[in-house]
Amino acid sequence: MLRAAVASAGNDHRLGANEAPPAIVSIFLGDQLTDIMQQLEKGRPNSSKAGGIIEIGVSSLPKLPKDVTDRNRTSPFAFTGNKFEFRAVGSSQSCSGANIVINTIFAEAVDEICSELETAVSKGKNFNDTLQGILQGIVKKHKRIIFNGDNYSAEWTKEAEKRGLPNLRNTPDTLEVIEKDKKYGALFEKYGVLTKEEFKSRNDVYHHAYEMTIAMEANCAITIAKTLVIPAALEYQGVLAETIQKVGSISKKITMLESKKLLVSLVSNVEEALAAVSELEASVASGKSAKKTIASMVKLREAIDALEGIIPKDKWPLPTYAEMMFMM
Repeated sequence: MLRAAVASAGNDHRLGANEAPPAIVSIFLGDQLTDIMQQLEKGRPNSSKAGGIIEIGVSSLPKLPKDVTDRNRTSPFAFTGNKFEFRAVGSSQSCSGANIVINTIFAEAVDEICSELETAVSKGKNFNDTLQGILQGIVKKHKRIIFNGDNYSAEWTKEAEKRGLPNLRNTPDTLEVIEKDKKYGALFEKYGVLTKEEFKSRNDVYHHAYEMTIAMEANCAITIAKTLVIPAALEYQGVLAETIQKVGSISKKITMLESKKLLVSLVSNVEEALAAVSELEASVASGKSAKKTIASMVKLREAIDALEGIIPKDKWPLPTYAEMMFMM
């Protein structure tokens, strides 16, 4: 549900990249809270890790208390000393969707705990012992979602799969899970948050927004390729062919083999770009699924990237990757 709450075309690119959490939803508790949870699972917590003191090494500066945990910027749901942070919401998204989901999930959890506790106490069982048993059961059942390590690492992806945590990398896959399993809609209906129709309508809106965004991106990619990149590539192709012809005509000893290889590579990449544009145009015109449109965009992007490595900077009509990353 949390992954679906932040599903969008833009966020599909962001999740798992630098300075953004991955699509796998887990919780970072830090050393202190994790230690308490482990004690709780085995019995009753009777100790707590201390933060200690930071030694600056300069006698004129005071000693500073050390935090018991860090902030783990790779985690999608992190405890940061006095609160939890949910960091997966996209920059263009409202936080309201994620808040609705979090509050509904929290309401269900509290409801389940209270119901179990009230039932046990009504039967004459000890309140504290019952509560202890409930909390132990929760930790044992759900501890698989706790991860304090590097969420960007390939090892975590493998470990998450072992733990049975879903890795929904894109919006269509995420929304498909939500639509197929009726328990998600039933949860919101149970607590009077959304009716069945309201829940479905929101999924439909998410789907529509995603499809529209992908279609706009595809049309933008087509325009850039047809009006900027491919014309520049064809122009350089002509210049290179003319240069090879003129220099080669001076003497038969001048073979220009490497220059000819460069020209062949350029022609091949231009043809690939033109073919990718045609495929992408056909995909958009036919209204094919966003997944197929994205696959066509990836082909076009690969062909354009290859051209960027061949065409001289003064003939390239766009800012290069090097300029965008290191010179702006």
